Amino acid sequence: MNRPIRVLVAKPGLDGHDRGALIIAQTLRDEGMEVIYSGLRQSPAQIVATAVQEDVDVIGLSCLSGAHNELFPEVTHLLKEEGAEDILVVAGGVIPQRDIPFLEEHGVAKVFTPGTSTKETADFIRQRVAEKEARS
Repeated sequence: MNRPIRVLVAKPGLDGHDRGALIIAQTLRDEGMEVIYSGLRQSPAQIVATAVQEDVDVIGLSCLSGAHNELFPEVTHLLKEEGAEDILVVAGGVIPQRDIPFLEEHGVAKVFTPGTSTKETADFIRQRVAEKEARS
């Protein structure tokens, strides 16, 4: 890839806590990625519109409110509707292990739970974007 990986970090729904999202945004920036932070209380439609407009490679969703099983699949559904399902979607937050298979079935590539190192997150993104580029 001849340009930095572009990542949209987004907080869908009514969750008002963004400390973790801000840490991830800063870490990914430090790792050489271009990061756009959409701010708090974004609808899935707003997130997808921003992702398409900004031509991002990755959307990183963060949710602490417990609404992840509704909000995250809505983002992946809207990406498909927009013909942008090639955008990698990863997620983090306080997400119970039992919900992870459901989210993966609905298009979330990876769920990072509390305690995951930020390096692991950055490495996963780099690997998946490189794999996508190799297929192109």
